[in-house]
Amino acid sequence: MPSLLITGTGTGVGKTIITAALARAWRFLGIDAGVMKPLACGFDPGHMPHDTALLRASARVDDPLELVTPLAFEAPLAPSEAARLAGCEVDLVPVDAALDALQRRHTHLLVEGIGGALVPLTDEVAVADWAVRHRLPAAVVARTDLGTLNHTRMTLEVLAARGLCVLGVILNRVHGGPPGLDEQTNPAALRRLLTVPVWGPVDFVEGLGDAPPEEAVALLPRLAFADEVLAALS
Repeated sequence: MPSLLITGTGTGVGKTIITAALARAWRFLGIDAGVMKPLACGFDPGHMPHDTALLRASARVDDPLELVTPLAFEAPLAPSEAARLAGCEVDLVPVDAALDALQRRHTHLLVEGIGGALVPLTDEVAVADWAVRHRLPAAVVARTDLGTLNHTRMTLEVLAARGLCVLGVILNRVHGGPPGLDEQTNPAALRRLLTVPVWGPVDFVEGLGDAPPEEAVALLPRLAFADEVLAALS
């Protein structure tokens, strides 16, 4: 079944919001899309992470926490380091099993990565390595401001070197206010420099990050290109 990794050029680029918005849009298109955030850091392991709750609400699924987010750690660090701080190691076996289960439950699956492509899940396996292992194509979420030309190109080169198929780049504004010169010019520059589709930019939504999951769903940005991402995946 078609599954898509939503990775990013780094932390804080808006992967959760984009994944949730895609899930919501695909549901409106009649697609049975499951969601997964395999590892979450910076959350109480005994409670459902906010990001996981938002993804579930956006996709309108009732898949259990142990499938949507099989591993969670309290420290807001890379999984390998958060696990080390907790006195354990990241076991990817339940993560792999959860991915398989969700792929069997739904016709499509959106998988939100953690951090950027080379964030270590374990000392040996980065996000990109895990995606290659499961033959997941990727869409890369990137910021629109200064530095994104470098970060986006580096991310795509890393993914290409790993043999990962990149369907496209999704530009996402991470702050409000009028766009500066960098945000005005970067989208066109990326479309000129890259050989994959560049979608967006997606507008910043004030208050979305602080809203409870059920309320946040109504605030999610509308993605005019959601059908294009779906077509690229099919």
